[in-house]
Amino acid sequence: MPPDLAPIGHLLLLLHAHLPFVRHPEDPYFLEEQWLVEAITETYIPLLSRLEHLIQDKVHVRLTMTWSPPLCEMLADPLLQARYVQRTQRLLELAEQEVPAKAGTPFADSAVMYRDHLRYCLEVMARFGGNLVRWVRELMEAGAIEVITCTATHGFLPLMLTHEAKRAQIEIAVANYRIHFGRAPKGIWLAECGFTPGVDELLKAAGLRYFFVDTHGIYYGEPRPRYGVFAPVYTPCGVAAFGRDADSSRSVWSAESGYPGDPLYREFYRDLGYDGEYPYIRKFLHPDGVRRNLGLKYHRITGQIPLHDKAPYSPAPAYARAMEHGDHFYQQRIHQASMLGELIGRPPIIVSPYDAELFGHWWFEGPQFIESIFRAAHASNHCVMPVTGSEYLATHAVNQVVMPSASSWGDSGYNGVWLNPSNDWIYRHLNIAEERMIEVARRFSAGLATTADPSRASAPNDLRDALNQMARELLLAQSSDWAFIMTTNTTVPYAVRRTKDHLNRFTSLYDMVLGNRIDRQALRDIAWRDTIFVEIDFRVYC
Repeated sequence: MPPDLAPIGHLLLLLHAHLPFVRHPEDPYFLEEQWLVEAITETYIPLLSRLEHLIQDKVHVRLTMTWSPPLCEMLADPLLQARYVQRTQRLLELAEQEVPAKAGTPFADSAVMYRDHLRYCLEVMARFGGNLVRWVRELMEAGAIEVITCTATHGFLPLMLTHEAKRAQIEIAVANYRIHFGRAPKGIWLAECGFTPGVDELLKAAGLRYFFVDTHGIYYGEPRPRYGVFAPVYTPCGVAAFGRDADSSRSVWSAESGYPGDPLYREFYRDLGYDGEYPYIRKFLHPDGVRRNLGLKYHRITGQIPLHDKAPYSPAPAYARAMEHGDHFYQQRIHQASMLGELIGRPPIIVSPYDAELFGHWWFEGPQFIESIFRAAHASNHCVMPVTGSEYLATHAVNQVVMPSASSWGDSGYNGVWLNPSNDWIYRHLNIAEERMIEVARRFSAGLATTADPSRASAPNDLRDALNQMARELLLAQSSDWAFIMTTNTTVPYAVRRTKDHLNRFTSLYDMVLGNRIDRQALRDIAWRDTIFVEIDFRVYC
């Protein structure tokens, strides 16, 4: 429903949905594949479901979302789809047992909630043939979501050595978006908001209209931005940059004052995988038998007290609190827009970007919070109007020309998360691989056609396949997730292994190509493991 009066401001709410490409056909119980299972169950299905409900209730919804290429490739992969169903069915078996086990206790409502939600997740997967991208497309067609892309493997552009490698991350992402969504993307989320001048020209060449930077990327731009981050700017080549609003971000991200720390919300760090009697939960754990999170959590945050003292979680008051917080968030944006409008002399746009996985996985009630924001906007007759990036630019085409400064988000805002003593060793190898990829792409591109058929047998086709697989291995090694994991000291051995494995496979293929001795079986084994981007054309590196 359009507002009766012109809005006093606009809200661009952006959720960045991304996971690294984790697919291990060699191991049916590979632990890190659980990242995708958890994200589907706790974040993607709850978020998409709430957007669908809003549409059914005729609430005006405009949500910008990244669905990164690696995430889309995993969601569309039949192997991972089957594994999701298998693992969710196994967890549902436990949840079915939990309902009578928790009956008559303070945990009864939570047990019923988990059982019903897991049933719903399996129903959703059946409805969309296992591929949630189909649901995203439906919501995109309905106008609720503007889906934007991301650098191909979440590659961090500022630390890439060559123009060709940066261009490949962008152009491969655009091509893959067409595969999954049947059209060209209008915008892009640069991985980790990593920007350096010159990247905008690559975006322009790829047909992208806008991107996002962190707050200081706009404020330290040249010349100084007249409206700060409360209006987009055009780079000199004509691509629009939106800057993150710090105030709205702080209300969600802050560990001290953010909404997710409310005592009523579910406690993330206490789980049945640790609380349950071992013989009871053993069959639902990984085959190694080690206690880990199962996803059934029965306690609330309660306060700054030890985990063993946490109070029982109750879903109904927690969801009611999330609705209150969503309304409060929106009312704060009205107040913010009113003050800013007087200051800058025009209705501001407030850009609020977040990692999608925060909502539902880390903050269990987060999807309800997102829904409540749109319901609050609807109730206020859209005093602050939710918009997408392209929608705003279509109605506000005149903006200042500013070159944003080199910047990223994350700690300190200047690449430090992805370049520090814990991970700096990777870049000399990545940079050499970039140069080698460009070398062989230029050397062998002439006369080599490229198709996506993996069954070819001629020598030229083997060469083409090897070159395409080299490109895949380089892209996978460039994922910023590995450097991030090394910095945060979480699953470091896995991140190190993935980086080394992709670089070793790349180097092996490079030696085969230059030595004119391609090992067909070795090539097939590598392609069987790393299946991302079947449509790839190595000549993007020329």
